[in-house]
Amino acid sequence: MDGAGALTITVAGELAGVAREGWDALANPAHEPYDPFVSWDFLQALEESGCVGAGSGWKPAHLVAREAGGAMVGAMPLYAKDHSYGEYVFDHAWADALHRARERYYPKLQCAVPFTPVPGRRILARDGEVERALASAAIELARRAGASSVHATFASEALCARLGPLGYLTRVGLQYHWFNRGYGCFEDFLAALSSQKRKTIRKERARANQGVTIHRLRGDDITPADWDFFFRCYMDTGARKWGSPYLNRDFFALLGERMADACVLFIAEADGAPVASALNLVGGEALYGRYWGRIADIPFLHFELCYYQAIELAIELGLPRVEAGAQGEHKLARGYVPAPTYSAHWIAHEGLRSAVARYLEAETPAVVDEAEALAEHAPFKRDG
Repeated sequence: MDGAGALTITVAGELAGVAREGWDALANPAHEPYDPFVSWDFLQALEESGCVGAGSGWKPAHLVAREAGGAMVGAMPLYAKDHSYGEYVFDHAWADALHRARERYYPKLQCAVPFTPVPGRRILARDGEVERALASAAIELARRAGASSVHATFASEALCARLGPLGYLTRVGLQYHWFNRGYGCFEDFLAALSSQKRKTIRKERARANQGVTIHRLRGDDITPADWDFFFRCYMDTGARKWGSPYLNRDFFALLGERMADACVLFIAEADGAPVASALNLVGGEALYGRYWGRIADIPFLHFELCYYQAIELAIELGLPRVEAGAQGEHKLARGYVPAPTYSAHWIAHEGLRSAVARYLEAETPAVVDEAEALAEHAPFKRDG
């Protein structure tokens, strides 16, 4: 398909057909903090392992923009989907509404990092003109393919605002992030909390660490046996939460081979045997908590591995924040505060588009009010 001026936009059915260097130059430009999730290695690992692709309901349809000389100047990680799983921005009600109108909601086009509710860059473009061309090309592709909609999930607020004039509607969500206020150590963080919350966290950590040893492994220190144990934990959690876990062992093998430096694995041992693990990825400005699991039920170990160990590591690395994934109001009492997330949605069906716009007009202030109300319960000391 043609873009603006001499710009040409094509659809890449597999990321393997896109040059790694060209993609990564756009996904992680030198002047921006490193985002591991939009890197070629991460997205390609999803495809190569079969987690994304045939039979998964995530069919790669990445858009690639090139200028007249052939240089790659923009890209949009895009997937044709026949379901709404693995997205964490829930549109099932929209699909049901269109179904009741005897119209098809699927396929739809999803600009996202599959199975990863982490805010970050979505349209990877050299400049605003290329960004607009890619966003418009996604709409054109949806029309040609008979897709109902285009969704850019966990995008930046600024991108969503820029997509508004093209017909994309902005939706606001909520997560819980921990923010580093210049702490030198975990005790500095505790000192910022109210006395009762500080005591509670100390008690939780003491209980979690009773008879337990926690190992922090990064990069090449993570052995295949460690990955095997982690995957066992991941499968246990996935089976309980989702019924069918999204990722397979091959994906984590590729992750460990190609992105070792970004991977941090916490493994808890009791009586000399591993009992729980949690995987984090290190970005340029955040530590991202991704998956956790356990084979023994130890009180408060989940909080220790997923939240407190992550906070300690972020402080050591000087990272501004920890993002611990979707949902979980229990994070609030442990220093993770409400943070808005954003997504952009273009809908072809005029009636559904109008209904969703009205719905978002009511939902957005409700989400903002909820965030403000929740923030009042944050564990930090009150000024004055």
